[in-house]
Amino acid sequence: MSRQPVIDRNAVLNAVEVLVREQGVAGLTIGAVARAAGISKGGVQSAFGTKAQLVQAVFDRWTADYDTSVAALVGPAPGPIDAFAGHVETTRRMDGPEADRAAGLMTAMLSTPDIRTQVSAWYRSLLDRADPDTPEGRQARLAFLATEGAFLLRSFGILQMSEAEWTSMFEDIGRLMPQGENPKRVAPNAGAT
Repeated sequence: MSRQPVIDRNAVLNAVEVLVREQGVAGLTIGAVARAAGISKGGVQSAFGTKAQLVQAVFDRWTADYDTSVAALVGPAPGPIDAFAGHVETTRRMDGPEADRAAGLMTAMLSTPDIRTQVSAWYRSLLDRADPDTPEGRQARLAFLATEGAFLLRSFGILQMSEAEWTSMFEDIGRLMPQGENPKRVAPNAGAT
């Protein structure tokens, strides 16, 4: 009896990201993923099931990476203002290739109705952390929306931005952020390079 080959799920998800970035969502098929990952279609299906489940796995990995990045900046259970500060700084630190990756993933995720619903809920949960009845909550909400606007415009190639322009925008966004609850948090732009 032969042993089943072990599928490296992360390698397959990496292949999905490259595939979407290079060919768009239309190129995302089980067969194309299998070829890109160097495994059989059956191997992809065995590890992930359907294309929708594969996209779900990409989304799950993306949110876990995001949560890890934010927690590294502001701790595992930040208050609302610090959570926004972590989001702003995590986004600011994205370089061009990461932004391309995020745009490709977002396109793939939004083309799947169940994932689109999850992305919408994820954004809503972030935005709902801001208390619109306080000046700090309104400031944090504005900084969040400015962050997302800059990110989406840059990532989808709608507006070309130099690194200097990107840094300058995030300096302005950082000034929008209220102090927050945790004086030891990494403030937006604290690690600017």
